[in-house]
Amino acid sequence: MVAAVTGTLHIVGAGLAGLSAAVEASVRGARVAIYEAAPFPGGRCRTFHDPKLGRDVDNGNHLLLTGNRAARRYLDLIGGTHEMTIGAATFPFVDLATEERWTVRLNRGPVPWWVAAPSRRIAGTRLTDYVRGAGLAFAGAQTTVAEAISDRGPMWSRFWEPLTLAALNTTPERGLARLLWVVLSETFARGAAHARPMLAPRGLGRSLVDPAVATLAARGVTVRTGAALTAVETVDERVSRLQFSGHEAVTIGPDDRVILALPPTRLGAVLPMLDLPRDDAGILNAHFVVPEAVSLATLPPITGVVSAATHWIFVRGDVVSLTISAADRLGFMDAEPEIFHRQLWSETRAALRLPDIQPISWRMNKERRATFDQSPAQAAKRQAARTAIAGLFLAGDHTATGLPATIESAIRSGRTAAELAA
Repeated sequence: MVAAVTGTLHIVGAGLAGLSAAVEASVRGARVAIYEAAPFPGGRCRTFHDPKLGRDVDNGNHLLLTGNRAARRYLDLIGGTHEMTIGAATFPFVDLATEERWTVRLNRGPVPWWVAAPSRRIAGTRLTDYVRGAGLAFAGAQTTVAEAISDRGPMWSRFWEPLTLAALNTTPERGLARLLWVVLSETFARGAAHARPMLAPRGLGRSLVDPAVATLAARGVTVRTGAALTAVETVDERVSRLQFSGHEAVTIGPDDRVILALPPTRLGAVLPMLDLPRDDAGILNAHFVVPEAVSLATLPPITGVVSAATHWIFVRGDVVSLTISAADRLGFMDAEPEIFHRQLWSETRAALRLPDIQPISWRMNKERRATFDQSPAQAAKRQAARTAIAGLFLAGDHTATGLPATIESAIRSGRTAAELAA
């Protein structure tokens, strides 16, 4: 439980980590001040109206699962749960090279009976293939996914590789095996009840950001936007002053606390003494508006794709959104949008079995700093929430949460920092 904070808790960064910290502290009666460099809160998780598409879209596609307990608590605290719909623990896939299709259907309870049924497991795999995945649970601190799992059969290309790309935003040859194991142990390995997708029909910003801002406002907390932190001053190894561009400097009193919920690049600029992980792992998203004559209502909301540039397809209304994880490592970040979008649309049509049509409009977003580099060497640089500077704490999915760089990690880090600041 977060106790009431004496003084003011100053939170810099209004992404999900900062919002989580602010909500956790304010709900316990703490005085909170929150600052954001951008003109809007939400960070990398926001919903905006795209004039080219004429639709509201998310900045990036994210998948929440019912096993993400910190995210579910956060949604309850901000009243955002009603904005989410919970789907079944069924995950359709298509291999565009072989045109094979299958649907992974998890069963209730922690015993994975579904792997014994060919109709419920990954096409082309055997029961023994799943046993080999146990190597992840015993992986060392420097072991990659590729080193932990030796099998390179269908299970590799149709499960381990796609899962690593999605969860760690890097390739299995670079991704830290321990991080992937944590994802599995908290969700899929616990059965269907913990692996049901939580979807946001009106966008993630409507469920995770807007209700949080409203909750804070009801408690007298306003997000001060346009406030970019430029310096953290200390006296006697304690935070004494925060310098912002566009805002007056903030003096930190002896009873005040500070949480920096900033990505590594921005955090390193104000605390250069920290050896932080690189945050240059990119993700590419593409959005297509489908003609009204083509109904997407019967299509699954999420489809996994293998043997293609596209990794995941999300359907919401008349908008189809694609995600390519580890786009920097796979060489897609420099792809020419005017040419590349044609390939992505062709893959979309094939995966969803759409007729020979063209989209009304399209948009491609390249997020070059989507996550930190989740390789063993860089993951070892993740910082603890408590710093050596008195009264200063860190939050963000890049901190030492034990999780990959996900929404769950960001929200959990905010709660941890708020508890320590109390």
